[in-house]
Amino acid sequence: MHVLLIDDHEMFRQGIKFLLSDLDDQVRFSEAGTCEDALDLLDSESIDLILLDLNMPGSDGLGALRDIHLAHPGIPLSVVSGADDPELIRGAIEEGASGFVCKSSSSEVLVAGLKLILAGGTYLPRAALRGTPGPAPGLTEEPAGELAEGDAGHLSGRQADVLFKAIQGKPNKIIARELDIAEGTVKAHLSAAYKSLRVRNRTEAVYAVVKLGLKPPSPDRT
Repeated sequence: MHVLLIDDHEMFRQGIKFLLSDLDDQVRFSEAGTCEDALDLLDSESIDLILLDLNMPGSDGLGALRDIHLAHPGIPLSVVSGADDPELIRGAIEEGASGFVCKSSSSEVLVAGLKLILAGGTYLPRAALRGTPGPAPGLTEEPAGELAEGDAGHLSGRQADVLFKAIQGKPNKIIARELDIAEGTVKAHLSAAYKSLRVRNRTEAVYAVVKLGLKPPSPDRT
């Protein structure tokens, strides 16, 4: 696992590295203090996860997120920010982020959120889920457990595979390549998953998945 930390505060980058060092003895890190340096690193190295601070000197916050995501849409990106405004969080998700972790979170919450994102899931602070548009009435905040066939309106295994790659911000073309299926098949599975979750788009699907407590399909699921 190769993680890119984009933050202009070196002490915070060191703190994140220390917290994540227990996740896996094979985790390694690259660091960038600006979005320009980050894009250079992304062009030259293979990165598995991007952690981005939106509030950096000379950075346009969501604009920087958009630029990085457009340049490397296949890499999951999570915001790690000192802000926790629900509109900012929703904006980050709409620009392609697969998660949003607040710097003010306790170390336990921070690590748990990043573990979920590293595992291919989605993490949002609970405050972001209050009063947000998206899933139809009836969704609860009780965990639904492992996402597999039969959960969340009877999603099939392949629908779950496609859904979780989509909420990571991956375009249909990349999802099709990773799953070795046609792009039209990706669209069909995604449409069925949205219908099952009673949402209309990827952003609403992110909130629905987090509200339901759904987890990515197990890698060894047949």
